[in-house]
Amino acid sequence: MKHLKSGSRVSLIALGAMLGCAPFAAADDATLYQDTIIVTSNASTLEAEALVAKTPGGAEVVSHDEYADRFLVSLRDTLSFSPGVYTQPRFGQEVRISIRGSGLSRGYHMRGLTLLQDGVPINLADDNGDFQELEPIFFDHLEVFRGSNALRYGSGTLGGAINGVTPNGRTAPGVYVRGDIGSNDTARLLVSGGMAGDRLDAWGAISTDTSDGDRDHAKRESVRFNGNVGYAVTDRITMRFYISVNQLNQELPGALTEAVALKNPKTGNFVNDQGRDIESVRLQNQTTIAFDNSDLKLGVFLNEKSLHHPIFQVLEQDTQDRGAFARWDWASGKWEATIGGEARFGDVDYQRYINNSGASGALAFDADQKAYTSNVYSEVRYHATNKMTLIGGGIYANGKREQFEKFNLFSGGATGVKGEKEFNAFSPKLGMLYAATPDIQVYGNLSKSAEFPGYGELAQVAAFVPVEKQTAWTMEVGTRGSRGIAEWDVTAYRSEIDGELLQYTVNTEIPASTFNGDETIHQGIEAGLSLQLNDWLRLRQVYTYSDFKFDGDTQYGDNHLPVVPEHVYRAELRIGTERLHVAPSLEWVPEGPYADYNNTKKVDGYVLLGATASWSVNDRMDLFLDARNLGGEKAIGDVSAVITADPTSSIYYPVERRAVFGGIRARF
Repeated sequence: MKHLKSGSRVSLIALGAMLGCAPFAAADDATLYQDTIIVTSNASTLEAEALVAKTPGGAEVVSHDEYADRFLVSLRDTLSFSPGVYTQPRFGQEVRISIRGSGLSRGYHMRGLTLLQDGVPINLADDNGDFQELEPIFFDHLEVFRGSNALRYGSGTLGGAINGVTPNGRTAPGVYVRGDIGSNDTARLLVSGGMAGDRLDAWGAISTDTSDGDRDHAKRESVRFNGNVGYAVTDRITMRFYISVNQLNQELPGALTEAVALKNPKTGNFVNDQGRDIESVRLQNQTTIAFDNSDLKLGVFLNEKSLHHPIFQVLEQDTQDRGAFARWDWASGKWEATIGGEARFGDVDYQRYINNSGASGALAFDADQKAYTSNVYSEVRYHATNKMTLIGGGIYANGKREQFEKFNLFSGGATGVKGEKEFNAFSPKLGMLYAATPDIQVYGNLSKSAEFPGYGELAQVAAFVPVEKQTAWTMEVGTRGSRGIAEWDVTAYRSEIDGELLQYTVNTEIPASTFNGDETIHQGIEAGLSLQLNDWLRLRQVYTYSDFKFDGDTQYGDNHLPVVPEHVYRAELRIGTERLHVAPSLEWVPEGPYADYNNTKKVDGYVLLGATASWSVNDRMDLFLDARNLGGEKAIGDVSAVITADPTSSIYYPVERRAVFGGIRARF
């Protein structure tokens, strides 16, 4: 599935219109309109929150109404108030996403997290992935399970898992329309609709997005469709089929020197006309079988993806991933258990061409890549008393990466070099959950995690390089709950990591290299606190403390790891009622992170001021506003780590520039 030509966008729009804009059954007004929320039933969210309440560690559900007033471009806009989730925009939909330092030094794409939509992984079979395929404007809610608390999703990574859940015909009947416009010639449109009968329900949505971006050479456009159809075969057996179609085109403005990023953050890089265009189709099925005291979920999925990516060369990748999963949840008396497994298989047809101002020149590289990642996992929960629950479990993962290099221009032509590497790991977990009161929980757990290298780490030269898996032991303790005007979620953790996958740029002509560090430590605090001061005043806050460092490394001693700042604080004061409110906000980074492993350069901190507002005109229509960086702050938001930074290092990304967006939501 190569890069689509000009007529393909019309085909995609037609597909979305056909599937997403069919006639929908009307619903009762009493259940259809509920403030600014896209859905009409919160049953799905409540089910997710019940799962969080059983988790002996950092976990959270982010409902749609928590971010409905924001302009939604990336996961940053939905997770900015999720404790412990570090989301720092680089440009457009490109965001650094890290939990507990996962993928800390990855300067592109994503590693160390499992991203899912409706319970099915977005990650490729080698566990790397493009988070741009998760479209937040579609979601009913997001589930965030930090670290080993993501076990039930087959994730054994340091960071954990984020699962975006879309509505269905029963939770979102009727038609919903959202339109956004704003700075930088930005425009977004969403049209969705749902219907439900006795046994059959359906939901579909199409979105479009276009923007010039807040930097030169940062234009983007996208068309996406998401839909699902559910059918109750019997009272105990239900099936749901999902489809996602994405076409994403993004110019890449690149990184800047510190001086340019601070003085002229609008600057972008036009050299080689760098960009990233993605076309993908995802199909999946989930079948749920209900027994008297247990549920069995079975699923299969197929992901087809095409990547056209002019950077140092023009990368062309056609990827097919397919897989299956099963999960059994059982409860009886004082015992509960979850047992599951997953297998993902992927093939990549991969070429690189000489970059002639963004066009493909002579063939430089041609290879076939194959990967699989599989796991089996289980978790047992024993309710020792009415207040105390003990948890034990583990996950066994196995993975294999292969590359057959058919041609390499810089190795004298056809080579026939084969790289192959297999990994396996068992990661146990022990935990405790104590209900101090019906509304307050205290928890703790000890767990191991493991991450296998992907193609980006292994295939750095003709043959695979000797990069090994990354493992870590993590201990965390915390509490969540509510009392009086306060609602909180606070976790402290410490991870002792062996073989952390660390990356740095060798020079501008060579992609990032990867090596295993010796011993490193990631420790910190993930805190969220919301105060309902009265009926019309709410203060929402998140604070993340990140202390990431080497531990007696032969080269770097006890140096701090670069990229993530030590302290990040965000706050939002919501003033008003559900019908009319305004919410000024603040993001404060007192001191920026180190930019290099030698700790010779640390960037400055910053304060960003913003505000959102919403007015429910009537039961069917809302108007909203989202203003960002009102003070016009010029600062460094993200860095790509190097060994030693100097004034010529083009490794810096400026924070978002001042922008204002507004829109309308309507329900019919």
